[in-house]
Order: sequence, then structure tokens, then C-alpha cells
Amino acid sequence: MNDQFEFDRRQMVEDQILGRGLRDPRLLAVFESVPRHLFVPQEDRYLAYADGPLSIGFDQTISQPYIVALMTSLLHLEGDERVLEVGTGSGYQAAILARMAEEVHTVELLPELAARAKGLLSEYPNVFCHVGDGSLGWQESAPYDGIIVTAAAPETPQALLDQLKDGGRLVIPVGRRGYQKLELWTRQGNQFDRDALIEVAFVPLRGKHGW
Repeated sequence: MNDQFEFDRRQMVEDQILGRGLRDPRLLAVFESVPRHLFVPQEDRYLAYADGPLSIGFDQTISQPYIVALMTSLLHLEGDERVLEVGTGSGYQAAILARMAEEVHTVELLPELAARAKGLLSEYPNVFCHVGDGSLGWQESAPYDGIIVTAAAPETPQALLDQLKDGGRLVIPVGRRGYQKLELWTRQGNQFDRDALIEVAFVPLRGKHGW
């Protein structure tokens, strides 16, 4: 791994993640170890550790490092969980989850993005990449301890809530195009508790329960 990128990763963690109050040592170590620059287009690698999202083509983005860290931290992963990611995109979030959980299923609607991410994620044997409508979840491997949705939905799909284990947590941006609230849902039996957190701006979720 390039020494310059190693330095950039440390600075990213110190300034953008630790500096904004996320202090879980395990989370910080994972962000220092996963090579984010490999998940962005070659021409933008010099920006890979900057404090913002980047385009990855097909009108999709790789999220700001802090947002990836925040959403991951909200799942409260301890290492033995099964997690679903809706919207594989670049594959970076799945790579982070692979170091934090036992099994990761990630669903991407666009075959071209899915194929590219699958190649990048080949070094993570506990990540299973699927092509499909992620707004429907991935029933074949449900239920999940945690679900992360990396695109904005007009409302939280019931299909995803139904695929949570009892005690499971779902993190999803919900709202209109260009402006959403990051929501955290927790399942308690047949009840779901919802917390609206920070304001965010994600690309639209596509599919039956998206835009």
C-alpha cells in the first residue's frame, strides 16, 4: 500500500471521524486499514480521503468517510452479526462492514456497478454480492442483525423492517430528493422504534420502494 495513502488514511480517521466524536477503537482501526482509494475512480484517487462524497459513475457516489463511519457505528456491530447493505455502489461500505461483522450481503441494482464492486471485494470472503432491487431487501439470507441503506428513500420500506431480527437495527436516509434525515430503526418484537438523526443528502434509492 502506498505510504502517502497510509498517511492520508490516518489523517482522515483523526480529523474526520475521531474529530467528530466517533471513538470506538475497533471502528477507527477498520477505517485506517481499508484502502478507500481503491474504491474510487483512478483519476480521483488523490481525493479519496477528502472530507466529502465522490462520483463513481452512473449518477452514483461513494459517501463521505464520516457518514460511512457514522452509519456503521449506529449498527453497534460486535463481530458476529449478519448484515445487509442496500446499494453496493463502489463497494467501500461493504468492505468496512466485512471487517466489522461476520457476514455481509450487499445488493446493487446496476449490474455494471455490481460487477466492478464484486471484483474489488474479492479479498473479503465474507461479503456476498447480489444484483437486484435492494429496496426489497434480500430475503434469501434474512433475518439480519443490521441493515444499511446507502441511498435515499421517500419512506422506509416495510420489506427491510420485516427482514430485521428482533433487536436488529436499520440505518436509512429518508426524505425528498436532495434532502433527507438519517433514520435509525430498532426492532423490538413486532414494534419498531424510530429516531431521526442528522440531515444528509444521498442519491435516490431506485426500485419498487424507492424513487
